Amino acid sequence: MMIDLFELEQHCNELLGAAGFDDYCPNGVQVDGGGAGVGRIVSAVTASQAVIDTAIGQQADLLLVHHGYFWRGEAAPLTGIKGRRIRSLISGGISLLAYHLPLDAHPTLGNNFLLGQRLGFARGRPLSQGLVWQGELPGETPEALADRLASQLGQRPLWISGHSRSIRRIGWCTGAAQSAITEAAAAGLDAFVSGEISESTTHLARELGIHYFAAGHHATERYGVQALGQYLAEKFGIYHQFIDENNPV
Repeated sequence: MMIDLFELEQHCNELLGAAGFDDYCPNGVQVDGGGAGVGRIVSAVTASQAVIDTAIGQQADLLLVHHGYFWRGEAAPLTGIKGRRIRSLISGGISLLAYHLPLDAHPTLGNNFLLGQRLGFARGRPLSQGLVWQGELPGETPEALADRLASQLGQRPLWISGHSRSIRRIGWCTGAAQSAITEAAAAGLDAFVSGEISESTTHLARELGIHYFAAGHHATERYGVQALGQYLAEKFGIYHQFIDENNPV
């Protein structure tokens, strides 16, 4: 089975509501590899050179990622690392399809929904109209939550203690959303989980009185692109494989 690249893109755009996001990068087809259609999809969190090389080895027609190229504010010329990646895709006949914020926000295929499901947070739902989600725990110590994160994500989080209470109301936002700790604290949450941490996050957690867990950007964003790839495979009767490139950040 094969499907036209741009028919696949249109379906994904509509499914994810891509037009409704003011994102940091273009969502949809970023590189047209020039193939006759899409019958084999390889997905990954980030379109790194190692992932591209693996996709070529898998004879993929399409690389589906969360982190693609052409980020706002970066240099435009296709030189250096970016030039090599683009050349590899085109010479390998592989197109690149990327979805960033739409794949964080989707209510069933999104990174935030799926992370909450994986971690067992009850009553997971968006905190507001944004990307931060909230859920509930039965009253967990921060040490137990750190163990839960380590067990499910495969790496131990960095925990900044904000208070001595047990955790009943939990917030999270995948990736580099450490600045959303202020929104989580304002909502009265006991703890907030994201991927990365900044120097200022430590002080904010302590002064706002909220536990903060930096669980890994890559680790928290593995699930949306896998779910989308599997959905497309089942919808259109095509092949899909997820590549989990090791990344401790």
